[in-house]
Amino acid sequence: MNKQIFLLMLFTAALFARQEAFPSQVCPAFNNMKHSKNTDAVYLERREKYTILRYHKGQALVLIKDEQPAQRWVDAECFSPLQSSATGLEDELNKSSLDSYIEKHTNKYQNKKQSEKNLLVLSWHNAFCETHRRKKECKRPLPSFEKSKYKEKHFVLHGLWPQPKNNTYCGVDNKVVRLEKHKQWHRLPDLNLREDVKKDLQKIMPGFASNLHKHEWIKHGTCYASDANTYYEDAIALLRQVNDSKVGSFFSKHIGKRVTLPQVRAVFNRSFGVGAGKRVVLKCKKGLVTELWLHLGSGSTDIATLLKEGTQTRSCCQGGFIDKAGF
Repeated sequence: MNKQIFLLMLFTAALFARQEAFPSQVCPAFNNMKHSKNTDAVYLERREKYTILRYHKGQALVLIKDEQPAQRWVDAECFSPLQSSATGLEDELNKSSLDSYIEKHTNKYQNKKQSEKNLLVLSWHNAFCETHRRKKECKRPLPSFEKSKYKEKHFVLHGLWPQPKNNTYCGVDNKVVRLEKHKQWHRLPDLNLREDVKKDLQKIMPGFASNLHKHEWIKHGTCYASDANTYYEDAIALLRQVNDSKVGSFFSKHIGKRVTLPQVRAVFNRSFGVGAGKRVVLKCKKGLVTELWLHLGSGSTDIATLLKEGTQTRSCCQGGFIDKAGF
């Protein structure tokens, strides 16, 4: 009889030990405590509440519906100390305010040293969509009676990459890096962009629809600026200078025609000064010009100045067709 009562007490304690909480950060959810396997690359989402089954050795066993297996192990710190006293992190909050806690977890994204060389990558959206037809930003209504869109006659923003090429993920938490590398871009943290910056990006960065802006900031932008707004303000300004120049006019007038590398470099020289063209690379695929890579210096938002300070480079692609909208 005593044994039955004891077991009932244990069951009751286990039942009430369960709790529901929102994670305070994006975390991978592993099949086991060793974190050696994560079936289907599952990550906790901050907007979803999860049932915490128990805590053990700094980890939490959570229940994730519609996943196999449904019970997953995550680091206990994935849940805010405000929501659970079982995480062992409540002492941290007793020593400092909530503002200090938030500051601690956001300062790690700040970049204190600006890169000396950068690579501005601009895409010709029509050519991109020829090989990425299922992307959200490539879907077109049929039939299409709407006016020609900006992205169909101008270069659009891919990214602004600090150099050298391994200069990435500056101060980014390893868990966020894993999330980005698994292409779980929709689960990356929000960038808190100003409305004017967001509106501009939606126009000149079609990949915004696929969360390209989050990917570019996490991987490259964190090594360029201390915040995403500054990073994208500079990138937008540089893109517009290209599209508003003779370079932009040259490409829009040659839609459906073939252009050569010497032609492109010559128009860059006319637009931004002698020698600017030597800093430009054509990227091509299946005979189509897909991107322009502009090797720039730093410390300015004037593209003519930046091109003078950029590294002279070679281009494997010597020419290609400027694709028009449609498949």
